[in-house]
Amino acid sequence: MQKQRTEYRERLTPSLWILVSAAVVGPMAALVLAPLDATLALIVGAVVGALLIFALVALSPVVEVRDGVLRAGRAHIGAEWLREPVALMGDEARQARGPGLDRNSWLVIRGGIAGLVVVPLADEDDPVVSWVVSTRTPDRLAAAINRARGYAQSRQMSPIESS
Repeated sequence: MQKQRTEYRERLTPSLWILVSAAVVGPMAALVLAPLDATLALIVGAVVGALLIFALVALSPVVEVRDGVLRAGRAHIGAEWLREPVALMGDEARQARGPGLDRNSWLVIRGGIAGLVVVPLADEDDPVVSWVVSTRTPDRLAAAINRARGYAQSRQMSPIESS
């Protein structure tokens, strides 16, 4: 069985403003230790700021389409269970994240990321009706999902071949 290459990969990192705000924690930690020792305070402040920024980036969820599977955060689903994805930006994405959000959807939504892809599921027995995934490039993610769907459909045998 030949594996498909990675079609799409994106880490949903926090926005620049969140990272800058997190970096401010370093000087605050340094101020706490400044009365004890200025050198220690500078070192601890730099380490705390760097660790917090590293943690925010490293723990950010990844959205990936690889080997006919959509991965969003810790969850994954085979492309054969996906229907046509809908790429949204602007007011449409805001509506889909807010009042238009189905309570039975699987969500990987990150603030500060404007784009969104809604992927309905084909499995009628699944209580989850769709996946709603934040992305900076909704058109590229939707195209990668469609390619994976096409790959999955081409691998399925027709009823005539299976008998």
